[in-house]
Formats: sequence, C-alpha cells, structure tokens
Amino acid sequence: MEFLATAPVASFIFVITILTSLLAFSNESLYGKMMLHPYSVSRGRQVYTIFTSALIHKDWMHLFFNMLSFYFFALQFPIEQVLGHWQFGTLYVVSMVLSDLPSIAKHKDEYWYHSLGASGAISAVIFSSIMIAPTESIMIMPIPIPIPVLLFGPLYLIYCSYASKYSKDNINHDAHLYGALSGIMLTIALKPGILTLFIHQVSGVIQSHLH
Repeated sequence: MEFLATAPVASFIFVITILTSLLAFSNESLYGKMMLHPYSVSRGRQVYTIFTSALIHKDWMHLFFNMLSFYFFALQFPIEQVLGHWQFGTLYVVSMVLSDLPSIAKHKDEYWYHSLGASGAISAVIFSSIMIAPTESIMIMPIPIPIPVLLFGPLYLIYCSYASKYSKDNINHDAHLYGALSGIMLTIALKPGILTLFIHQVSGVIQSHLH
C-alpha cells in the first residue's frame, strides 16, 4: 500500500483504468460509447470520449502492456514525488487530450475510425521519466539487455513518426508520438529547472564517454 502514500494520483489512475477496461469488456454498449470517434468530436459531439477512450482498451493484451508500462514508470519510478501530485495529474490528463488532437484532425472525415487506450498519456509518463532521469536504462521485452533511455527516446520517436505515416497495423501511432512530445513539454512547464538539470546530466554522460 506504499503507492497510496507516495503516488496517490497514479494509484487512482491505475485502478480506475483497470476497472473501467474490465467493465467495458463485458458491456458492449458502454464500450462503444467510451471510444474516441474523431468524426463526431470534430463536429462537437461526444467530446467526452477524448477522456473516456483512455479508460478502456481493445483487449486483455492491450490492457496488460499499457498497465505494465504505467506500473513501472508511474508507480515504481518516483515521478509523482518529483513532479508533485497535482502536477502529475495535470501531465496525465493534458497529455491525454494533446495526444488525441492530431488523430481527431487526421480522421475527422472518416466515420468508421475509432480509437481507444491510454497509450498517449502513458507515452507522456515514460518521456517525463526520461526527462527526470536521462542516465537510466530500461528493459523492453523481448530484448534481454537494458537499453539506455537516451537511446530509446530518439528511436521511439523516429519509429512512431515513421509508423504514423506508413504502418497499416491499426495502432494509433500518432497518439504515441504526440503523447511522448506532450510529456516532454509538460514536464518542462510543470517542473521549472528540469531542462537545465536534464542538459547537465546528459552532458555528464557524454563527457564520461569521451574520457
């Protein structure tokens, strides 16, 4: 129960996202009402789905991987302690909206298109963690070795940018990309001095490799 004391906002998001996802799995009507529908949102209808779509997931695997990422970066990593409670909540909710706006604009005339999942907001959390601790490494399944976040970050952004243009896998790569960028910008805005500290830490890593 330590998470409730150190990361109450992240704990609430974690629990409510799992509960609403599980509820939607067994309620097709609710599932449909909570999905993001850019065609409707762009016309001023079902605007609430910008928020509710982040509380549901496509299937068990989608939910598992999103919540696993959230667990490690929002509950195991002390991001909420570093940013502050209301700041973390702001980061999550605002990035949720910002990560969806490009998809709404891109698919505003495609009635068939829907989107769901917390991936955009979670990408923001991951990249906020990178801004806070750029010297750390992360494990990515199934790669058996840790990857420095300074390598992972740029590769992730490049992949998402490429996939958003050319991929046909029905994954909303735009949400991943703009969620990550939102996480960087919002962390800088919410935590004065973080950019200076980030540059200092990155400079230290570069210098240690040069000597």
